[in-house]
Amino acid sequence: MNTVAMKRDREEALTLEILEAIDRREQVSQRRLADELGVALGLANSYLRRCVRKGLIKIQQAPANRYVYYLTPQGLAEKSRLTAQYLKSSLDYYHRAGASIADCYADMVAAGHRAVAFAGMSELSEIASIRSHDFPLRVVGTYDPGATVDRFIGRPVCTNAAELDCDAVLFTALANPDTVYACLNESWPAERIFVPSIVAPVLRGTGHAH
Repeated sequence: MNTVAMKRDREEALTLEILEAIDRREQVSQRRLADELGVALGLANSYLRRCVRKGLIKIQQAPANRYVYYLTPQGLAEKSRLTAQYLKSSLDYYHRAGASIADCYADMVAAGHRAVAFAGMSELSEIASIRSHDFPLRVVGTYDPGATVDRFIGRPVCTNAAELDCDAVLFTALANPDTVYACLNESWPAERIFVPSIVAPVLRGTGHAH
């Protein structure tokens, strides 16, 4: 996905979150909205003003210098459109992720590997766990250098890559992927680290083999 498309997706995701938050309760402050979205107050304010300009949101002043935000009919329609688009993109992602993981699993089996570990706790590793049942592979656990739990999707988690007892590693890190790969590569050769094509674009200059 190119930078322009990623920016557009981020903007639409934030717009949907704002519309959903206002639809849940009209009397919400900009600060509370920013906290809910996990963004800076200035960014929340910018998106609110953009939604007002587009006619998606109306603002009314309430007592004690408060403001009431509510969705216009156009805002409700846009929320429905973005929700449907999000669900479709989620399904598309699931299918693309599953296919790219299956390619890695096929390569592992062809190379004679049978025991595999995941590198990185994420929704991608959950998809990988499901797809593993289609191959003669055994998932032994997950490596994540920043893990604060000792089990994930029913299997042990370790923070030291050298402790992994497996034949190959499937790279599933979505948060800080470069850091996770670098730590993993200190103990594992690149030819035994399999990176799904859906993850490869986010790795910068690691020189991974798969």
